[in-house]
Amino acid sequence: MAKLVVLKIIDGSFEQGFTVMQEIGEDHQRPTSTTLGKLPPLPEMPLYYSRWKESYGRLESRYRIIVKKGQKPNVSVLDDCHNASNMLRARLNTWFLAEDYRSIREKWLQQLSPEDEIRILIQTEDSQMRALPWNLLEFLEGYPNAEIAISALNLEPPPQRHMLPKSRVNILSIVGNSDGIDTDVDQGLLDQLPQTYIERLIAPDRKTLTDQLWNTPWDILFFAGHSTSQDGKGRIFHNKTDSLTMGELKYALQKSVAHGLQLAIFNSCNGLDIARELAELNIPQIIVMREPVPDLVAQEFLAYFLSEYTQGTSLYLSVRAARQRLQGMEDRFPCATWLPLICQNPTVSPPLWQDFLQPEPIQAPTPTSMPIRHSLAIALLTSFTAAALVGAVRFAGLLQPSELVAFDHLMRLRPPEPPDSRLLVVAIDDEDLQQQSKKEDLKGAISDRNLTKLLDLLSKHQPRAIGLDLYSPRSTNQSNPQPAALTAHYRHNEKLISICQVGSDQANPYGKAPSSDIPPESFRVGFSNFVMDTDDIVRRHLLAMNSGYQQESLCQVPTAFSIELALRYLQYLQTDSDAAATGFYSLNGNETFKIQLKQQPKDFIPVPHGYASLNHPARKVIFPSLPARVGGYQAQGIDGRGSQILLNYRAEENLQDIATQKSLRWFLSQDNPPSPQELDQLIRDKVVLIGVTAREKDDYHKTPYGNTFDDRVPGVFIHAHMLSQLLSAVLDGRPLLWAWSPWGDWVWIVGWSSLGGLLAWGVSLRKPSRRAMWSQLVLVLGVFTGILYGVCAGYLIVWAGWLPLIPAGLGLGIAGSGATVILSHVSSRSLQ
Repeated sequence: MAKLVVLKIIDGSFEQGFTVMQEIGEDHQRPTSTTLGKLPPLPEMPLYYSRWKESYGRLESRYRIIVKKGQKPNVSVLDDCHNASNMLRARLNTWFLAEDYRSIREKWLQQLSPEDEIRILIQTEDSQMRALPWNLLEFLEGYPNAEIAISALNLEPPPQRHMLPKSRVNILSIVGNSDGIDTDVDQGLLDQLPQTYIERLIAPDRKTLTDQLWNTPWDILFFAGHSTSQDGKGRIFHNKTDSLTMGELKYALQKSVAHGLQLAIFNSCNGLDIARELAELNIPQIIVMREPVPDLVAQEFLAYFLSEYTQGTSLYLSVRAARQRLQGMEDRFPCATWLPLICQNPTVSPPLWQDFLQPEPIQAPTPTSMPIRHSLAIALLTSFTAAALVGAVRFAGLLQPSELVAFDHLMRLRPPEPPDSRLLVVAIDDEDLQQQSKKEDLKGAISDRNLTKLLDLLSKHQPRAIGLDLYSPRSTNQSNPQPAALTAHYRHNEKLISICQVGSDQANPYGKAPSSDIPPESFRVGFSNFVMDTDDIVRRHLLAMNSGYQQESLCQVPTAFSIELALRYLQYLQTDSDAAATGFYSLNGNETFKIQLKQQPKDFIPVPHGYASLNHPARKVIFPSLPARVGGYQAQGIDGRGSQILLNYRAEENLQDIATQKSLRWFLSQDNPPSPQELDQLIRDKVVLIGVTAREKDDYHKTPYGNTFDDRVPGVFIHAHMLSQLLSAVLDGRPLLWAWSPWGDWVWIVGWSSLGGLLAWGVSLRKPSRRAMWSQLVLVLGVFTGILYGVCAGYLIVWAGWLPLIPAGLGLGIAGSGATVILSHVSSRSLQ
């Protein structure tokens, strides 16, 4: 497909420089890349152009007057013109090599290849910029299929008109004042065109010209004769005594455009202002001569252009070929290749010669109809084949990356939720680290002294639980032993939950041990491991871990940090005050996860294989552990290290807004300490999470809500979302994310594949032409793809269900297109 490059010269001047925006994309499509650059100030450029124009005007050849064979301009004047043109060419190319323009040049080289057919559209409102000979840019020589057109920045599309069938191209040829001009050659070239109707107006008066434009639909408008430019307005001499500006033909030309005028060719002098005014009247394509044009050059260009264009070459390449062939005349007519210029309305694509011709449709013989049952069977068989193909590709794991990306996208569509009022986050940020480092040499994120102060302060205001998302913080000064008060917190503070890390790979086989001061029998340690996918995004929540994965690890706890915190919070909600609320859990060889919130045997919850469960007097919530293959996880399956669920992030514009957060220095401030009332309101009956958000500690992770470097979320907030998911499921009835079994997914894929086949079958029953069949199929498939997208998004938003979007969409498209191909082929054979 051809490429379209749009250079928008947005604002500026030669004294200040110009801002340039380059857009590159496929022709007829939206641009795929946009690049901003700048052309630096070059105040002398208009002077170079004026010198060339002046030297060009002094050539002895009179314009649009036949030059006798062998006649050449005066040698000195010819040299002056060559010198001026070379200086203008060199300055123009040096300008486009400026450093400020580099980004645009580099993007051009990245996006375009010499084999591409390229339409280059230069949009500017600066008249001097429009006049520059853009075809002299040397880098275009490496792109033999590229041609330049100019345009204004702000143009409206011409009126849409339904093209009626016709078998000839309608051309209005206007021959104006012909004194000294051999316009018979131009008319002879038009007469040789195939499949044309030509209405020729020889030196018409104004009314005759206006009536023809007003009353008759024309495809091409051609003018040959004298023209000039005065005071920024183009003027044509339509007979020996009269002349008209384009403004004086405004309404007639607008009517002609409304009737379908596509191309205007003014094979006359000084056409830049004519082109500008015609473009303002929304004429789609215009070809003019930018300067005075010798008669022979005008004739040869027209001959070359029409020869190329009527053979099926695009409008742009036809102009390029004709313009380049004029080089053979530049010994007598310098700069002849500079003269032809395309002016383009950017809202319309240039037509091919064949586009003007729409033959009368030929009635095809009525085909023998294929039996409906036969065609329906073909459609359904194609649908099942497409579903099987998609299922096999999915089972092989080839769709997992795209399915996970689609899952992330749907997650981001969910409406925002309020923060979890049960949580408080104490964030140790970069400023906290800097303030502590000024007073002591830190080994971790917080000194023993500050941690003791913080725990004392928090415990005083009776939180439900304190989660310490830090690995054994100690000062590097070993001469100072751990404060006794901190040791007492580790040993006896039943509300304090700490972390350890289970070794997960060869690089870290032993993990990180918990604090040795926490008694193992207190069950106040949870592992902090996150389960990350191959793209390093945290989408799953690991609840409990099989002991087989912990044999060599320094961390031997079976349950997650979030589980331990949830248990501590829930045990305070027990209504039976006589029952102990210690929290007991075990993970046996069958991976059955049991949680007891009271000690009576009747309160044990036996859970089926592969399930985890939390109990509360008012509600029992079962957390189904993910099977080996679920949802989009198909490539290697879910590992068997323990009980996992999908992590249902609390939808926030910023995931760190899940809970109230305060910095460490806010709590420990001596200059402006918080009041007891403020602390009590902030801490009482909350789960307080203490963790690091400082960038230098790099405890940041990717999430479905953004996987760029800046979108990563600190680990303490990931733990907060995990804890909030557990508490919200038990106490608020917030749904867990779920996905169907493989069989459920298979039925879903088969259903949408069958729908694709049935849609193709329904379109084929109408017996449209092959092109119409594909157009209708694309339309209905697009509609139902939108419905599929809406259903999948709605299920995730309302019911937290992860439905197969990508496989179902592929099944719909493959079945629909495959059934169309087969039905079309079978139908065509039935005609034979």
